[in-house]
Amino acid sequence: MAGTRSSKQTVRNMLQSLAVIGIAAAVIYVFIPHDESADPVQTVDYKVELTIARRAAPYPVAAPVGLPDQDKWRATSKWYDGAKNNAWHLGFLDPENQYVAIEQSTAPSDKFVAEVSKSATKTDKSQQIAGATWTFWDGPKYDALVRQDQGSTTVVTGTAPYEQLVTMAGALESKKTPPPTPTG
Repeated sequence: MAGTRSSKQTVRNMLQSLAVIGIAAAVIYVFIPHDESADPVQTVDYKVELTIARRAAPYPVAAPVGLPDQDKWRATSKWYDGAKNNAWHLGFLDPENQYVAIEQSTAPSDKFVAEVSKSATKTDKSQQIAGATWTFWDGPKYDALVRQDQGSTTVVTGTAPYEQLVTMAGALESKKTPPPTPTG
């Protein structure tokens, strides 16, 4: 008999605890302001990472300069990884909230492009953009523009239409910054 009474008391205590937690959660939800209309995408400043990448990478690192409607393009992600084939990544949302990324690496080209473009495949189409030859790649999720440089591959990829990828590719400025010289 004592075992039955004890288990009933345990279940009762558990249900009371759940009720108290539920009431507390409801009060917090109601009284803490939250804005459902706020844009969940956080923009990032990439200047520091760009400077680091341009000093560390063995190739000229690309970033956009003078995009049309510059204030409507939002940088959303950035990183440089020297241990991962000197990979540079800079992600944006375009004015229509479509994703566009700049990817660069010293990794083997075809494998790198397939990875960053989410399995896009090379086409026979190419185009001169800002004095460089870019090859079009079509993919199930992302399309891509690919430029081969000496020792590195540059990819402009994303969900945005080709016109936006071309716009980004045309705005890219590639630079290599020498490391600072020690003073003293």
